[in-house]
Amino acid sequence: MNPKEMTGLQLLQAICNGRIATPSMSKNIPIQPYEVSEGTIHFKVKADNHHLNPLGGVHGSFAATVLDSVTGCAVHSMLEAGVGYGTIDLNIKMCRPIPQDQELIAIGKVMNISKNLGISEGKIVDEDGKLYAHATATCMIIR
Repeated sequence: MNPKEMTGLQLLQAICNGRIATPSMSKNIPIQPYEVSEGTIHFKVKADNHHLNPLGGVHGSFAATVLDSVTGCAVHSMLEAGVGYGTIDLNIKMCRPIPQDQELIAIGKVMNISKNLGISEGKIVDEDGKLYAHATATCMIIR
């Protein structure tokens, strides 16, 4: 099936199942969706030595990119075929430094969706649920 003919949920399920390749940006920011349902998505993420700032810590852009992805994909999971979206607002709180070379979980959930806007939240946590970063996003739905 042509990806443009798939609903957002069908497309994300196909990526999770390996039937469609992950977007090329996942080569720069290692993110892999592994679970999706309507309004919710889970990614495995891992910062490495390509994501360091001049002080040797993981740059904040890693968390920002991951959170933009999970909040947007959560909204996308609720859209019909042929409908797109774009982030118009992303508010991020960095709660603690993102560790290098440790697999984390990024979760996105829709809070509200209307004809023109999707509002979602995302978080990056470790396997114990410790919060590293949190975001809220507003996405414009493009019909």
